[in-house]
Formats: sequence, structure tokens, C-alpha cells
Amino acid sequence: MPKTYRDLIVWQKAVQFVTEIYSVLKSFPKEELFGLTAQIKRSAISIPSNIAEGYGRKSTKDYLRFLQIAMGSIFEIQTQLEISKNLQFLPEKSFAEFYDKSREIERMLSSMISKIDKC
Repeated sequence: MPKTYRDLIVWQKAVQFVTEIYSVLKSFPKEELFGLTAQIKRSAISIPSNIAEGYGRKSTKDYLRFLQIAMGSIFEIQTQLEISKNLQFLPEKSFAEFYDKSREIERMLSSMISKIDKC
């Protein structure tokens, strides 16, 4: 097991994902600042935050619960990015790149959940 949550590749990828999301959100319409933009930020931040929090819990059951919350946030942000694309706030190419990155994190989380659940 890694020494800290910071050693988890999935956490590292999730943090990078959040950083990139924040950059693209700067181009969203200002009237969305407290709407879709804020919701995307919350969902994105929730992913690495829940991975870290779960890692710090003392029980496997709690760790799994937080990883599942992180997984839910992945699905939320995938939906929010799709809506952003449909509203033409996010170009198709950017959507595809973010979706692919989110799917990679999703697969990594799913694998972690399965491995931990079998222990």
C-alpha cells in the first residue's frame, strides 16, 4: 500500500484533471459563474478530495465508501461536461479530451474499488 494518498496515481491524475478543468472554465460565460461553472468545480474537486479522505480513514469500509463517492463525482462531471458541450461552452475537442481523462480516472477507481472490496 502506498505510504500516503499522494502516492496514488489515481489521486495524482485527479488533481491534474481538476487543474485542467479550472483552466478551461475561465472561458465559460460569466453568467454561469454560480451555475454550471460552480457545479463543475465542486464535482472535480470532490474526486481527489474523497480519494484522500478515504485513504485517511481507519477502516476498509470507510475507504470504499469514499472511493464510491469519488466515482459518483466522476459521473457527475462527465454529465456536466456533456451539458457544457451541448450549450457550446466547451468545444467538442476539449470535451473529448476531458471525457477521455475522466474515463481513465473512472477505470482506475473502479479497479481500486474491486481490489479493496475483495480483501
